[in-house]
Amino acid sequence: MISVNGVAGSVLSLGRIYCDMVFRGLDGLPRLGRECFADDFALVPGGGALIAAAHLQALGRQTALVARLGTDPLSRALEAPIGELGLNLDFLERHANAGPQLTVVMVEAGERAFLSRRAGAARPAGFEASLISPGARHLHIAEYATLHEMPDALASAKARGLSVSLDPSWDDALIHDPMFFERTAGVDVFLPNLEEAEALTGTRAPRQALAQLQRHFPVVALKCGGDGALLGMGEEILALPSPRVDVIDTTGAGDAFNAGFLHAWLNGAGAQACLDAAIATGSRSVQAAGGIGALRAAE
Repeated sequence: MISVNGVAGSVLSLGRIYCDMVFRGLDGLPRLGRECFADDFALVPGGGALIAAAHLQALGRQTALVARLGTDPLSRALEAPIGELGLNLDFLERHANAGPQLTVVMVEAGERAFLSRRAGAARPAGFEASLISPGARHLHIAEYATLHEMPDALASAKARGLSVSLDPSWDDALIHDPMFFERTAGVDVFLPNLEEAEALTGTRAPRQALAQLQRHFPVVALKCGGDGALLGMGEEILALPSPRVDVIDTTGAGDAFNAGFLHAWLNGAGAQACLDAAIATGSRSVQAAGGIGALRAAE
């Protein structure tokens, strides 16, 4: 097994890069014909692929961002903060029509709503090359929309001996895809939140949803927000609470959770250690604005 920086194997994080415009301190969400004001604002790079990659890298796991980024002013504004994350950017394609995918994030009482515009194709030119890059061990697909657009991505990774994880990342147009489980066959680690699990299984009971998802995936880590998380790993079922922390912004917390879980899982940790690591990483994330804010605060 190849060791990179003392940690076995590197991760490829695949998905679209977002430009997150985060508005915090709202008294309520906007209504048609009216204006409301936020107490705070931040413009930060986001998207599940980038946020998970950044937290994995911060944990000591060499991680490559496999994505596309545009050449427009917003893309150029994101270059410096992305470069500061220490990621492998060898497979970051620059293209005039590549985005980023712009998202307005509205945070109210610790919860958030998103308004996004789809941008460009998901497939980076260097995807195939990333799969055979030295040390590559695992492919993390940060959103089902990317897998739906790149249906060969999962099989290509598995054919090259990589394990694969998937966060469905809620998408109104795709979360009820009748072919969802057929398209995701072969995923090793499935990382939904409770709302996504309910939509996919038709049940609001977390443990029942977990049991149904385990029929399709060998490892399921179900994120339950402030209530912690459930994990099904083989025959073991585990539930752990989240610690009480001062919640600033939950944007990207699920992706940070993913990073903590994958880092421990790739190190061969058991169920308890994997879930502990996931919850700890997610809990740190919510204590700062934006999906990578906690990493900047730690510098």
